Amino acid sequence: MRAPLLTLLMTTAALLGAAAAQPAAAQFAKPEDAIKYRQAAFTVMGRHFGLVAAMAAGKIPFDAKAAAENAEIATMMSKLPYAAFVPGSDLGDTKAKPKIWDEMDKFKAAATKMQGEMAKLNAAARSGNLDAIKAAVGATGKSCKACHDNYREE
Repeated sequence: MRAPLLTLLMTTAALLGAAAAQPAAAQFAKPEDAIKYRQAAFTVMGRHFGLVAAMAAGKIPFDAKAAAENAEIATMMSKLPYAAFVPGSDLGDTKAKPKIWDEMDKFKAAATKMQGEMAKLNAAARSGNLDAIKAAVGATGKSCKACHDNYREE
């Protein structure tokens, strides 16, 4: 990945992170804004995690630098979507199951678990050790799948 693109992505992630730190009510004028925000964050996270996973699976050539850069972005993005699960954002163009709002503590616990696994993946990717990356990709993928199975309509 070229340095200017990485700088742009990091700047975007930092700005999104700053927005996530604000109270949820101040971030989203309408529930559909919250839905778009979290969908965008999940899309970016999934794309960058997917690139690392593809390297781990041998579907694309392994590049230690690219793996580290993509894992870093995925880790940052993993922290963003959860501020956007605000009241009223359970309706509209969303695949979020209604039980998220009934089980918010369990949902947040699943998010925290995924974020922890993503941090481990980030550390493994920084090491450049493909075997460590493979193990971390597996654990991270399982935590993502668990949340999708419980809280996402397919």
